[in-house]
Amino acid sequence: MASLTYDLTLAGVAVGSAAALTGIGLVVTYRATGVLNLAHGAIAMVTAYVLRGLVVVHGWPLWLAAAFSLLVVAPGIGLVLDRVVFRPLAVREAGPAETLVATVGVFVLLVGAAYLAWGGDARSDAPVLVPGDPWAQLAAVVLLAAAMGAVTRWTAFGMRLRAVVDDRRLAALAGIDANRVAAAGWAFGAFTAGLAGVLLAPYLRLDPYGLSLLVMETMAVAVAAGMRSLPVAVGVALGVGIAQSQLTRLHPRGAWEPLVQAIGSNLFVVALLVAVLVLPAVPATGASGGGSAVVRRRVASWGPRSGVGGSAPAWVVAGILFLLPLGFAGSDLTTSVQVPAMGLILLSLVVVTGLGGQISLGQAAYAGLGALFTALLAAGRFPGVPALPQLAALAVAVLLVAPLGLLTGGPAVRRRGLALALATFAVGVAVSRFVFDQPYATSGLALARPDGFVADRAYYVLELLLLGAALLVVRALGRGRTGRALAAMADHEAGAAAAGVPVAGLKLVTFVVGAALAALGGGLLGMGVQAFDPGAFDPIRGLLWFAAVIVVGADSPLGAMAAAALLIGLDAGTKEGVAAAVIGLLAIFPVLSPSRFLTAEPRRSAPVRRPRTVAGPAVRPGARLTARGIRMTYGGIVAVDGVDIAVAPGRVTALVGPNGAGKSTLFHCLCGTLRPETGHVVLAGREVTRVSAHGRARRGVARTFQEVAVFPGLTVAENVRVGAEQGRTRDPGAVERVLRLLRLEAVRDTAAAGLPTGTLRRVELGRALAGAPGVLLLDEPAAGLDTAEVEALGTVLRALAADGMAVLLVEHDMELVAGLAHTVYAMEGGRIVACGHPGDVLKGLARP
Repeated sequence: MASLTYDLTLAGVAVGSAAALTGIGLVVTYRATGVLNLAHGAIAMVTAYVLRGLVVVHGWPLWLAAAFSLLVVAPGIGLVLDRVVFRPLAVREAGPAETLVATVGVFVLLVGAAYLAWGGDARSDAPVLVPGDPWAQLAAVVLLAAAMGAVTRWTAFGMRLRAVVDDRRLAALAGIDANRVAAAGWAFGAFTAGLAGVLLAPYLRLDPYGLSLLVMETMAVAVAAGMRSLPVAVGVALGVGIAQSQLTRLHPRGAWEPLVQAIGSNLFVVALLVAVLVLPAVPATGASGGGSAVVRRRVASWGPRSGVGGSAPAWVVAGILFLLPLGFAGSDLTTSVQVPAMGLILLSLVVVTGLGGQISLGQAAYAGLGALFTALLAAGRFPGVPALPQLAALAVAVLLVAPLGLLTGGPAVRRRGLALALATFAVGVAVSRFVFDQPYATSGLALARPDGFVADRAYYVLELLLLGAALLVVRALGRGRTGRALAAMADHEAGAAAAGVPVAGLKLVTFVVGAALAALGGGLLGMGVQAFDPGAFDPIRGLLWFAAVIVVGADSPLGAMAAAALLIGLDAGTKEGVAAAVIGLLAIFPVLSPSRFLTAEPRRSAPVRRPRTVAGPAVRPGARLTARGIRMTYGGIVAVDGVDIAVAPGRVTALVGPNGAGKSTLFHCLCGTLRPETGHVVLAGREVTRVSAHGRARRGVARTFQEVAVFPGLTVAENVRVGAEQGRTRDPGAVERVLRLLRLEAVRDTAAAGLPTGTLRRVELGRALAGAPGVLLLDEPAAGLDTAEVEALGTVLRALAADGMAVLLVEHDMELVAGLAHTVYAMEGGRIVACGHPGDVLKGLARP
């Protein structure tokens, strides 16, 4: 018995070590980029296939193939994803929902590419990379986690990494190369994914779906660790791995035996459910917001967004196209029979995501349950229900599955974004593993078509009638008072709740209706092919369907119809894997072409090409910052119109004006966060118009923000140290001097999160000063401060100017401006309307 326990423990350690690698990679990637990489399993699968191909097919030595696969291929995938997919999203400050869609698109693309490259047959000859004692694997994992923990906690790179995750834009303005930090995170995360894949592949049958999904199931360890703690991730992985291995010795008798065995062999799925449904939600990172409403607005170039109803001509065209198969015969009609059923499944995503603005990755589970329950009810195998005719069985199945939509609707009430996506995916995986994959539920099942609708043409007519009825339901749901309430909820939940919209109830409605539509489509799909195929409803199919609807247009039922035709057509007319590859490409294509997002972007004319200037030496205190002819427009509205301004050394220059005058836009042009359409920005005699924000920071330009902008994950001293280390000078005493100057010694080791506004303003200013800038740009620094704090701020700024620093102050507090500034610029309507001594300019502004 002791020997059995030890052997099972060894097996659990091996599985747990591989799961720990997944957790480490996900945590590091998330901490470096703010992206929860749902494509992690696909990267693992591709790397395992590459290693197998090099060793088994091409005869490479194992050590050489492993080195190439793990040190070149896997990190290379991560770097490509960073550069091509996720860096453009980060630059645009895309929200979590958009990055989620991108990761799903990458997953689908890699799975499709694997099918095209290696086929779908399972391989059992993957090479064993680390044979022998699994304790060696565990030691390697622990050392890797310890090393990464030390790097992120105690090194300058780790501090930069945390700063980038807290606020990528702010980190760049502090002089941190956020792109390099994110690229390093992606490369390391992809390396750990590849390592997990090659370790697991020999013990599984390697195929594009199986390994990808298994690695995704082990995501539970990262979620349990809050996407931050590496020790917790490793500990959870080992604990679940060992427990899962030990549970295999249980052999209960009776009706519960199949379920207990299913749980014992899928304990990581149980852990994922607990992690996403019970533990706190995955924390949001970065400064960018965004929500699920962004997802529903992503459409491909198939046509303009038409709203829930769609235009009449579009519906006429769609109707004609869906009626055309009635003239088909043979295999063409047999294939076409699947399109309306798939359309109903995808219509469920239009309800949940398009109308409700919620992310659901588990709709395949409800479609599969609809098919399964229909088969069980028709066969008389559903507990307590006699055998029913096919149509009656379908109707009862829909009624039974609809309330099960609360499995995902419940979490949606208190979760959204990434947390909701994980919850819905976990539910889908659980249904697949514990129901569809179990013989006690699906063995010996067959699905027949209803009497009178056995022939393909008659059955297709039945599907069209049911699809038409479903479209009318969705149309009614998206119109009138309910439709407006759903639109409000999807756009801004808090605002909708404040307006009296029952947000929680509406969320539940969308998930229940979505589950019903998915069940109807799943039942029709099963009867159409006259079989219940569990593989047709696995979780990866759900990801593919979600990506397809998002690509074509989740905000219109027409999008669901087009996506259904695309999926079925590609599957029937091309090689297996083409559909996934095409959908994956289309899902990430908007990342490469931001204009395809239906979000307002500033209109910028083509910049004037000018000779590149060679960067000058570091700016000394007393540098002069000037701007000439600055012009910026947004959507045809001129925000800044030919403005000239000079920030002189040794002086405090103020910029005042009403809201909407263009002050913020001009300020961003001076900082480098915006590039003007025309005009020049010159620093210390060198043009910096095309120099990035973090490049200007390293040249001696520091800034603060209108809304307090600090790194909440760092202590006060670490916030200041970021500015000191990334500034133009490396003065070891700068941090202490700044802390003393701004009276921050008492809170130096306190995390910035939760500190009062006045203290945070000083922390932000301290970070800006620690790099010894030559120019200091302040955006409403007195906002939120009391009288004493404003007076202290004025004293500090006077001293800085007296030491030769050039200070620009954008401020609404006219008393502070009058008592501090040497020169005042007044803006109105995007232009400078006055410039001169504070007394003269402010007096002129005060006149009626």
